[in-house]
Amino acid sequence: MATLKMNREHKTDFSVVWPGGDGYEISFGINFDAMWSRFEDALAEAMDEVPGVRIAIEPKPYEPRGNNIWRNTADGVIMCADVEAKLKNPANKKLLAAGHKLVTMNPELGHVLMGCEDFPYSLARILRQGRLAHTHWNNQPLGNYDQDLNVGALNPDTAFAGLYAMKMHGYSGYYGIDIFPERIPIRQALQNNFDRMKALMQMCDDVNHELVAACVENPDLNGGTGVLEAYLTRLWHPKAKGLSSMPKVRRG
Repeated sequence: MATLKMNREHKTDFSVVWPGGDGYEISFGINFDAMWSRFEDALAEAMDEVPGVRIAIEPKPYEPRGNNIWRNTADGVIMCADVEAKLKNPANKKLLAAGHKLVTMNPELGHVLMGCEDFPYSLARILRQGRLAHTHWNNQPLGNYDQDLNVGALNPDTAFAGLYAMKMHGYSGYYGIDIFPERIPIRQALQNNFDRMKALMQMCDDVNHELVAACVENPDLNGGTGVLEAYLTRLWHPKAKGLSSMPKVRRG
């Protein structure tokens, strides 16, 4: 409640809730329903005490608990709806009735990859529900512990595909950097992340959107994903030499 009052005082866009310490280690005999209900009831109570402040839940599969209370994107989406259903303050209910979302999400790229999820898919799931309040950007291998590597240090195509999915949905909010640069000076690490995000966003703007739409909507005419993959090769390597001719894009 004190945290939400602080958010209201400073007129923030949302308050991130990351329940890293909530969860369990041994799954046998756990009363999962009671575990979820305790947290949801308490969060709804706090929101009703300080109405009108948006919450952004940040799921994570594990760490510091062996299993975190909300492990993945689907968990987060369900949790958002469950908490909203428990709100009782008339001010909150009025906002919900007007179509606003009060419990939203702040997915982190690293956490999504820890759960072996597909990042653009996860973002689209949240966007479809109108619950994307913010995003945290970093990187790491699939699975593994939470490394918080720099954006694009590994698999820049994953970050690019995620940004493009957000662009397709018309996202216009903030992007947050969430890194832990153990072996890079902090200033340089931040600059590297800002530059990488700018470069990937500019790359999204340079995409031939009509070509992408034609390939996705007419896979039978474009060799499944064959033509789209050929285009992505040229998009990522614009100065490459000796490539075969770009296949013709066919439209329905």
